[in-house]
Amino acid sequence: MSRQAPTLEDVAREAGVSRATVSRVVNGVRNVDPAIQELVRQAIDRTGYAPNRAARSLVTRRAETVALVVSGAGDASDEAQAAFAARVFSDPFFGRVVAGIVGYLRPRSVHPVLMFAESAASRREVVTYLRQGRADGALVVTSHADDPLPALLAEARLPAVLFARPARPVPLSYVDLAHRDGGRLAAEHLLARGCRRPATICGPLAVAASQERLAGFRDTLARRGLPYAPVAEGGFTLDSGLTAMTGLLAEHPDLDGVFAANDLMARGACQVLREHGRRVPEDVAVVGFDDSTAAVSRRPHLTTVRQPVEDMAARMASLLDEHVHGTRTEPTSIVFDPELVVRESA
Repeated sequence: MSRQAPTLEDVAREAGVSRATVSRVVNGVRNVDPAIQELVRQAIDRTGYAPNRAARSLVTRRAETVALVVSGAGDASDEAQAAFAARVFSDPFFGRVVAGIVGYLRPRSVHPVLMFAESAASRREVVTYLRQGRADGALVVTSHADDPLPALLAEARLPAVLFARPARPVPLSYVDLAHRDGGRLAAEHLLARGCRRPATICGPLAVAASQERLAGFRDTLARRGLPYAPVAEGGFTLDSGLTAMTGLLAEHPDLDGVFAANDLMARGACQVLREHGRRVPEDVAVVGFDDSTAAVSRRPHLTTVRQPVEDMAARMASLLDEHVHGTRTEPTSIVFDPELVVRESA
């Protein structure tokens, strides 16, 4: 005969507490003494008790999942949406976001559900999914200034937190970086190295972060007597860095410094410079942005502006947790500071 599954009563006997106390711990009620919580968790481990998630949801009225939504403002064609998903999974930035979110959610037995919202239909699907209570809220990473999803979530009064300040003000909490300060750090470092003919590969100018990084870079140069720096727009991809650097070098062969608005584009810039016989950093200094795995994937290791993506994503998840549990009722913003990480490329 099969062994009967452990019950709340079994856990309570093992821990030496009441069934009600075990129920409060299992259901995440927060007014239980931490020492008693630990006793119950140890008893759960020893007995092998596994909560019935369906029954627990009836008690807590929560799904114990959150929607991790990667959103944009692209078209609805299957080809475009497939290309969008491919770009997301190939970008080390997204992996860092997921790591930060999962690192916060996993100890709380909450699980993310990945959703793409790259069309009007998929955005409606996200809103319906949340309205049906299939997820407790949404963590939104958007790639376009014109993305209508944040406004849809706000209008529906659904719990949601954004990664990055929305281009259009909406009453939702968000986590962001002081991107303009990051551009300033890159410019100051290139100037300190003696660069007098710097250029920049900016990110897509439809993205607010790209605009801010570019503005910080240009403003700092202007304050130091350099009113002009060539700009090539990239797409936050390696290939776009290759193309942008090729164009910059053709038009400005005497440039002596490059600020690329992410590490993938900086890596592309280094490759083109090497192919054209330019030494990095002796002939051209290169500074990236993000401090992602791309920064140290090959030589030279990139000097870069660090964006603490994992910490930002974890804080994003914790903000959503506060909204879901009602401990935070008004939207807020949390802005992290960038940091220059000096390595070999500049």
